[in-house]
Amino acid sequence: MAKDPISTIIKVDLKKPYHEQPGLHTRWHPEIPFYCKVKPGEVFKVECFDSSGGQVFNTDDADDIKNVNPMGIHCLSGPIEVEGAEPGDLLIVEIQDVQPFPDEPWGYTAIMDPAKSSAFLGDIYPNMQKAIWDFNGIFASSRHIPHVKFPGFIHPGIIGTLPSYEMMNIWKERESKLVDFHASINTPHTVAALPNPDGAYAGQDVSAELAKKIAEEGVRTVPPREHGGNIDIKNLSRGAKAYLPVYVKGAGFSVGDIHFSEGDGEISFCGAIEMHGIITLKLGLIKNGMKDLSIYNPVFLPGPVEAHYGPSRYLTFQGISVDESGKQHFLDAKVAFRQAVLNAIEYLKKFGYSGEQAYLLLSAAPVETHISSIVDIPNSCVSYSIPADIFDFDIMPKEGGPTPQGDMGSTVFPTSK
Repeated sequence: MAKDPISTIIKVDLKKPYHEQPGLHTRWHPEIPFYCKVKPGEVFKVECFDSSGGQVFNTDDADDIKNVNPMGIHCLSGPIEVEGAEPGDLLIVEIQDVQPFPDEPWGYTAIMDPAKSSAFLGDIYPNMQKAIWDFNGIFASSRHIPHVKFPGFIHPGIIGTLPSYEMMNIWKERESKLVDFHASINTPHTVAALPNPDGAYAGQDVSAELAKKIAEEGVRTVPPREHGGNIDIKNLSRGAKAYLPVYVKGAGFSVGDIHFSEGDGEISFCGAIEMHGIITLKLGLIKNGMKDLSIYNPVFLPGPVEAHYGPSRYLTFQGISVDESGKQHFLDAKVAFRQAVLNAIEYLKKFGYSGEQAYLLLSAAPVETHISSIVDIPNSCVSYSIPADIFDFDIMPKEGGPTPQGDMGSTVFPTSK
């Protein structure tokens, strides 16, 4: 007997601005109205804008990256009310499928303005650039980063539930203290994403008074937090499950920031292959699950779908807690991660890629990262592994050095400064 068709409970019009459409929002706040309601066990589809909310286009220039409003990124689909959900429950999120729109088989990776973003290597690669990726079935390739092709771990970068007022205020208080602590040495945007009404949107069915309240109070969607949020876990793909704390009656589940592929760390900030997408979901509940299971942060069960590269086909770069100036740090895994990335970029440049091409490639491709050691004083050791078979040439070390591959093209820049 045929199954009933799966309904699409949130639809988007990619040709219209997101802030003219219902069922979308760009902040977390307990008073954002539910757009629709589902029952536990119900299977449904949700359409999502890319992370920019349609601000980036399939073009051979980066004018769109230059003009992106970073306060309006992470246009999320939702919130969805889950029947029977109460504070203290765990929401089970089962990801059954994620796909690009059939008539939008492309995505992008970009370097944004470091004055507006927190890119990992923004001090080394400050110039705005973009690479477009074309999808052919499960594979991605780029006219701006040639000689690579890889299958995607298609996944949502953001899944989360609405916070309670108590939780939202905890987030704002601790992040504000962090900004204050670093005020003398960092600009605020490089430390935390504090509330800002610019770019805030809470849906169409909101009064002007409530919209203003949400814009002023709502927390931004940049970081991961206790409710989920911007988790950016590449293995949270088809067949995966997530267990998210519930803070408000009805849960208020939202999803967005769909990625075709991502390397561990999403190092260029706009660093996955960002895309518009359609996600198929089933939600469930574990009543009183937070207390009964002592789960107060999300727990994830990756799905069975992944690219299969032989374990001996990963070229792995080491990073330790010594920065590029030679300064020794104490068991600093972030410094070690940065050094591993820089080592990989310098190696790929030997084949003819620019630093920016290598940077965006490593941000988008299925790179694996591990903290290999965090106890061997004074150096943490991070391993950064690139699947060699994503290239159509041999990248393995050999006597005489790498063979340059000729014209490697380039990523694209804004047409004007």
